[in-house]
Amino acid sequence: MTRPVIAVDDVAKSYAMGDVTVHALRGVSLRIERGEFVAIMGSSGSGKSTLMNILGCLDMPTRGRYLLDGIDVRRYDDDDLADIRNRKIGFVFQSFNLVPRTRALANVELPLAYAGVGRAERRRRATRALRAVGMGDRLDHLPSELSGGQQQRVAVARAIVASPPLLLADEPTGNLDTRSTDDVLAIFAALSAQGRTIVLITHETEVAERARRVIRLIDGRVVEDRRLDGGPPSPVPAGRAPAGADLPAADRSAAA
Repeated sequence: MTRPVIAVDDVAKSYAMGDVTVHALRGVSLRIERGEFVAIMGSSGSGKSTLMNILGCLDMPTRGRYLLDGIDVRRYDDDDLADIRNRKIGFVFQSFNLVPRTRALANVELPLAYAGVGRAERRRRATRALRAVGMGDRLDHLPSELSGGQQQRVAVARAIVASPPLLLADEPTGNLDTRSTDDVLAIFAALSAQGRTIVLITHETEVAERARRVIRLIDGRVVEDRRLDGGPPSPVPAGRAPAGADLPAADRSAAA
C-alpha cells in the first residue's frame, strides 16, 4: 500500500490577538492519496486558508502532525522547509505570481534553477511543460503579453515542471473568465488522470465539483468529506458534525 501524499492528524492552529485566542483549525484529520483531485471548500473564516498554509509548509500547526509525502514537517527548520516546498509542492495562485519582465519559458524554469538543474535540461523540461498546457507557441511572451487564462497556464506549467508529488492551487480560477476557468480545470483533471495529486482551495461550488472529492470546512472543522467519482464516501472524523489537452505523464527524472 502506497503512503498518502498528505496525512494530517488532529491538526489545530490558534492565534493570539491581544487578549483573544482565535482557533482557526480545531482538530482536522484527513488523508489524501496519490493521484487524488480534491477540492477544499469553505467560506471566509472557515479555516481553509490556514489549512492551505499548513499543507504548503508555509505555517506550522499549534497541535497535531502533518506528513507530506511521508515527511514529518515539524522536524525541519525554515531553510529545510523551503527546500521541501521546492521539491514536493507545486503552487498555483489566484494572482498567477509570474515574474513580470521574464518570459514564459524563464518563468517556468525557475523551480528547476532553484533545484540546481542545468540550463539545457531546464529549457527542455520547461518547454515540455508549457506545451503540455497548450502554451508551446508562447514561450517567449512576457506575462503582460498574455491573457489571464494564458498566464494561469504558464503558472500551472511552472508548478508541474519539477514533477512534485503535490499540486496545491489556491483559488486558481478566481481571476479568470468562464472559458479560461474551464480550460484550467480541464488541465487539472488531465493531470489527476495521469496520477498527479491536486488539492484545490476554493469557495465556489461549481469549481469544487470539477474535482473528484470535496472536503468542506466550517469554523475550523471538517464537516463534510464527499467523493464525486463514484467511490465510497470518506468518513467525517469522529466529533465532527456532518453537513446538511493530452498532457505528458509526470517526469520521473526530476530531482529528488
